[in-house]
Amino acid sequence: MKLFNVYPLFDIQPVRGEGCYVYDEKGQAYLDLYGGHAVISIGHGHPHYVERVKAQLEALPFYSNSVQNPLQEALAEKLGQLSGCEDYQLFLCNSGAEANENALKLASFRNGRSKVIAFRQGFHGRTSAAVRVTDNPAIQAVINHGFEVLWHELNDTEGVLQSLAKGDICALIVEGIQGIGGIFVPEAEFLRTIQQACAEQGTILILDEVQSGYGRSGHFFAFRMAGIEPHLITVAKGMGNGFPIGGVLIHPSFEAKYGMLGTTFGGSHLACAAGLAVLEVIEKEKLMKNASITGNYLKQELAKFEQVQEVRGEGLMLGAAFGFPVAELRKALLFEEHIFTGSASCPKTLRLLPPLSLSRAEAGLFLEKLASVLSKSLKASTP
Repeated sequence: MKLFNVYPLFDIQPVRGEGCYVYDEKGQAYLDLYGGHAVISIGHGHPHYVERVKAQLEALPFYSNSVQNPLQEALAEKLGQLSGCEDYQLFLCNSGAEANENALKLASFRNGRSKVIAFRQGFHGRTSAAVRVTDNPAIQAVINHGFEVLWHELNDTEGVLQSLAKGDICALIVEGIQGIGGIFVPEAEFLRTIQQACAEQGTILILDEVQSGYGRSGHFFAFRMAGIEPHLITVAKGMGNGFPIGGVLIHPSFEAKYGMLGTTFGGSHLACAAGLAVLEVIEKEKLMKNASITGNYLKQELAKFEQVQEVRGEGLMLGAAFGFPVAELRKALLFEEHIFTGSASCPKTLRLLPPLSLSRAEAGLFLEKLASVLSKSLKASTP
């Protein structure tokens, strides 16, 4: 049997990781500024994480949600403390797409409506409802078209208010910071205004913090910069540092009913152990503060490059916009300087999503290597 070939692959095979580095089978180190799609939040192979997961694996990795699992309660409590969402309720699942799928379902249960506001360049997953509100027709299928989506540009306050004023919108879903779209940040006043309008119209406000959450922006959730309180918050990626886990933080005004939501693997003992280890490391090592400080340094230094037109984002969720497509730049960084970086649906944007433990020295190394690659490119293009 062969693999279903849907991934374009770099000719690199990482076999182990440590901190902000991964190593191939030949022992070559690569500085990881992409974190496997923003998944590696506390660093590769963190000792506390490994110890916690190993101990749980040896004790009891899984049993169904038909029995009590104190680890779920512990994870919910710790997540509430660090995020400032102590009064929210937590539903655990396996991925960001699943989290958004369940959030949209909860919104529909709440008001019975079937229209959703979503934003251009947004990405919310590849499952049935999540992909419907993702701005990428190439990954949608006819079967996904089960409800109406009203598309708006991010920060289009007037347009969104006009759509909400009709009073028939089930939910509005927006990323705390748009990730795959190219690192675009919702304006604080925009978020505050649409939150108020959603409340007035009975529309459920869903904040997708799958990529921007868990300290990546320098805040636990990126929406904290706007001082709002969404109805539903979706999380995944950095939540498990590589172990599949996701969740929906649900406002206390929602009433849980048996059978309303469900999952086989979501919130397993092993997943919760991984999730707890991540939160413990984020807190103990002050990784949110580090993300803010190191991110600000990177942002300021990247802006000094003459080839960089704009640097967007917050913390260690950054997008550097160049005046040319960055595909070849990414390849040069990877194969010449051994640095992983990310792409975006904007072909001219280089996306940086390193572990939150990235040091200033490691950030400086990247800047040095970037300067070297750009200098070589400039010389090559000079007659």
